[in-house]
Amino acid sequence: MTATTLDCSDIDQYLGKPVCPAPMNDPFSNTDIRRWVQAMHYPNRLHYDKDYAAEGTYAKLVAPQSFAVAMDDGHGSSPACVGSIPGSHLLFGGDEWWFYGPRIFGGDVVSNERIPFDYAVKETKFAGPTCFQRGDNFYRNQHGELIAKQRSTAIRYKADAGREATPMENTEEPAWTDAELKAIEDRKFGWIQMLHDLGHDKRYWDDVTVGDALPERVIGPHSIVSFATEWRSYLFTGWGTITRRTDLDMAAMGFVEEMAGLEQDPTMERINPELTDGAYIGPSRGHMFKRWAQFIGMPREYGYGASMGAWIVDYMAGWAGEHGMVVHSVANYRGPALVGDITVMTAEVIDKLVDDEGRHLVQVDFRMKNQLGVTMATAKAEIQLPTR
Repeated sequence: MTATTLDCSDIDQYLGKPVCPAPMNDPFSNTDIRRWVQAMHYPNRLHYDKDYAAEGTYAKLVAPQSFAVAMDDGHGSSPACVGSIPGSHLLFGGDEWWFYGPRIFGGDVVSNERIPFDYAVKETKFAGPTCFQRGDNFYRNQHGELIAKQRSTAIRYKADAGREATPMENTEEPAWTDAELKAIEDRKFGWIQMLHDLGHDKRYWDDVTVGDALPERVIGPHSIVSFATEWRSYLFTGWGTITRRTDLDMAAMGFVEEMAGLEQDPTMERINPELTDGAYIGPSRGHMFKRWAQFIGMPREYGYGASMGAWIVDYMAGWAGEHGMVVHSVANYRGPALVGDITVMTAEVIDKLVDDEGRHLVQVDFRMKNQLGVTMATAKAEIQLPTR
C-alpha cells in the first residue's frame, strides 16, 4: 500500500477557514469544574474545595488550565478533522498549547474559534498511509480575552488497514493482585502529597535546578468506568449543553458506516438524543466497547487523547502551584491508555531561562508510560514560576 491510496485532497478547500461554531448554552458552573478534576484524577483542592480556594490566590474556585478543552464539541480535534477521506477512522495524535494568563471561573462563558491549519500524509506501521491533520482552537471568555490556543493533531487512516494491524496478542487486560493495587494507590498518593505539601506556597524559579526530577504521577488502573467518567466530564457530551454544529456529517467525511452514526446531530438530539451520544453509537464508542475498539485497530477499550493532554497539563500545573503557570506545552501521543493498564508520568527540568517578555521559565522533558514501560506520550513544556 502506498501513500497515493489515501486521497486527502478534499481537505485543501477547508484550510484557513473557520469551522462552524458550537457555542455553550449556559455559563460554566463550579460543579462543572469539580466534575472535570474528579474525572481527570486531579485532586488539587484549589479546583474543588471552596474553603481552601478562598484562602488562595484567586479567593474562589478556579478551573485548572486543562479545563478549556472541556467545552469543545470535539475535544479540540474539530478543526483537525475536516474534509472527506473515504473509508477512514480517526485517532487523536497530540496537541500543542499556548496559555495567555486569563483563568476560567464559575459563571464564565467560553467560546472557541476553530480554524483548520495543515496536513501531511506519511507511511506508518500502524495503518500504512496516514494523514496527520492539524487545526487551531482559540478559546476566549465572555470578555473577549484569549485564554489559550490549542493546535490539535488528528490521525486519519484507512479503516481496513488499521484493523489488519491490530495486535491480537494484547487483547486481554492485566490482572492485578490486591497487594499490587495497594502499591499502586500508595504510588498515586505520593504525587497527591506533593500538592498538599506545596499548598498555597510558591515554588520559586530560583530554587529549581536543571536535572531536577518532578515527582512521579500515577493514574489507573483504567477501566470502562473511568473512561465513562472522563467522557461525561466533557460538557458537550450532555444533552443540550451546546448549540450543535449543523455542518458535521461523519459519513460525508468518509467515516465507515459502522462508526459514522449521528453523533452530535442537532436534529436527532431533539428526537432521540441517545442516538447522538458517541459513547453508545458512533465514532467514540470504540473507547467503551472492545468490539468497536478492535474494529478501529485497538486491541481493547482505550481512553481519550484529550484526557491524556489534560493529564499532562495538570501534571505540570500541579507541580508549578497556584503562583506558577504552564505557558506552553507540545505533546505527541504514541499509544493509548488501555483498559486495565496504569499510566505513569515523569519529567525532568532540562533548562532555565528568562524569555523576551521577562518571564522566568523552566523547561521540562516529559514522559508518559504504562506499567510495562511502553511509551504512551512525550512532551516538552515551559512553565513560568515566581522569583524571590
